[in-house]
Amino acid sequence: MKKQLIIAVALSISAFSFAQKKELKTAEKAIKSSNYSEAKASLNQAEAMMGSMDDKLKSKFYYLKAQALYANGAGSNDEVDMALEMLDKAKGEYSSEVAELKRTMVGNFLTKGNASYESKDFSVASKYFERAYRAKESDTLFLYYAASTAVSVQEYDRALKLYEELKDLGYTGIEMQYFATNVETQEEESFNDKNMRDLSVKAKSHIKPVERMSDSYKPEIVKNIALIYVSQGDNEKALTAMKDARAESPDDVNLILSEANVHYKMGNKEEFKSLLEMATEKDPMNPELQYNLGVIASESEQLEESMAYYKKAIELDPDYVNAYINISALILGKEQPMIEEMNNLGSSAADNKRYDELKDARQDLYKEAVPYLTKALEIDANNFSAATTLMNIYSILGETDKYKAMKVRVDALKGEE
Repeated sequence: MKKQLIIAVALSISAFSFAQKKELKTAEKAIKSSNYSEAKASLNQAEAMMGSMDDKLKSKFYYLKAQALYANGAGSNDEVDMALEMLDKAKGEYSSEVAELKRTMVGNFLTKGNASYESKDFSVASKYFERAYRAKESDTLFLYYAASTAVSVQEYDRALKLYEELKDLGYTGIEMQYFATNVETQEEESFNDKNMRDLSVKAKSHIKPVERMSDSYKPEIVKNIALIYVSQGDNEKALTAMKDARAESPDDVNLILSEANVHYKMGNKEEFKSLLEMATEKDPMNPELQYNLGVIASESEQLEESMAYYKKAIELDPDYVNAYINISALILGKEQPMIEEMNNLGSSAADNKRYDELKDARQDLYKEAVPYLTKALEIDANNFSAATTLMNIYSILGETDKYKAMKVRVDALKGEE
């Protein structure tokens, strides 16, 4: 009885193995005929028997499943992604077949990715570039393309994941570049490789061959990671990423400003001001930096310092309209203490005298502010704030004609709203 049982089990296993091979052979035949639906159906039957397959049959199953899902480029996005997963499992005797299919897939992905990129469908292009990388992970440049195209269409969550992956891989993109000067145009041209450059020099169409290392992509990668965290409002991660980015590009003014803005959002006014000052040292001719320093100084009640920054902004850019507006606001801001004192005065001769002094001083403030508001309106004729403030000033100063003219202007601006 024992011997018969052993023979029966052996026969059962043999039959099971035959069924596996039959399903795989049917799938293989269907794939050769481009009948991918039939192939997938046969493979689904075979998959139920995966537990008893040996390594060779499993490799064949995964390879055939990848072919059926990919469907020579006609598979859906999910099917293509699954096909890449299947190929990663197909090993052993099918290594050369897997490598060949991956080469075909990479070519297809890049063709479609480039076509999408040319038609400015960057979201689709990004996904094709990522698939090209998944099929050929030795070429990290595809992953970089996937990340940069994703960020260009503000797919920040996906871009962040790809950039983080690049960072973890230590990707820099640095490579040797080959150049030579065109004899006819006298302009330096780049070549895809050293052999092409050397052949052109040998043919005497080019001279002065040189080689240079390309710039690293790492500063851009860590910078974009930081900026994405900023856009997502994840301030703590943003600051950590900023430190990495600035370590790569210490002189990048935009990075300094981005970090400054994060600190501003977090209420770290002193750190914000310190970083703005650092940026100003690196870019002293930037009026916007001077203006922003003026804003933060004003918020800190450092009014003289704020005025100096605004005037510096105007010196660098005579058409910086907001600087004129803010200067006038600083001037008119001195009015409030005068009004409060005037309202608290009594009716004595001394109080009346002080009242007249304050009234004259208040009118002097108005006259001081007028040129800045007038200039703001010259630069921006539709600046409602400047026009309204000027109208009110002319009314208080008793300059009736100017008041009437400005009122017409203000009413016109109201009608355009």
